[in-house]
Amino acid sequence: MGSKLRTASWVMLAVVGVLVLLVSLSSAGLAYRGDFPVGGVSIGEIASGRDAVLIGLRGARGTAAAWGAAWAVLFLAVVVGPYRRGDVASWWGILASLVALSAVAGARVLFIGLQPGAGTPLVLLVLGIVALLLDVKRLSGPR
Repeated sequence: MGSKLRTASWVMLAVVGVLVLLVSLSSAGLAYRGDFPVGGVSIGEIASGRDAVLIGLRGARGTAAAWGAAWAVLFLAVVVGPYRRGDVASWWGILASLVALSAVAGARVLFIGLQPGAGTPLVLLVLGIVALLLDVKRLSGPR
């Protein structure tokens, strides 16, 4: 039973990583070629013909997408490598990364009152914690 839970745990975490990577790449595509809203207003309307503003908005979204993709790739490398092999430190590292993601995303609700988009990191946190709890036995000692 333990090995089935361990497998379910790393597969579930891998799905989270792949989803974050796909969403990040999609976001990068929008940043560099598409039109997206900021505060419910399209970036074209915000820029109103000012190329520097349009480039700045695209750049900010592109940078955020790049960090998201980089986190997803590193997350996947940890999940399919050391975590899958049973490494205890990787369990804690994955938890720390999920908490950091949620804390920084949640801070925008606290400090600027912006709630749209804050739910996704919370969903990732919940899915990640459920996946980690499937294999929490690894923390109690040798297999």
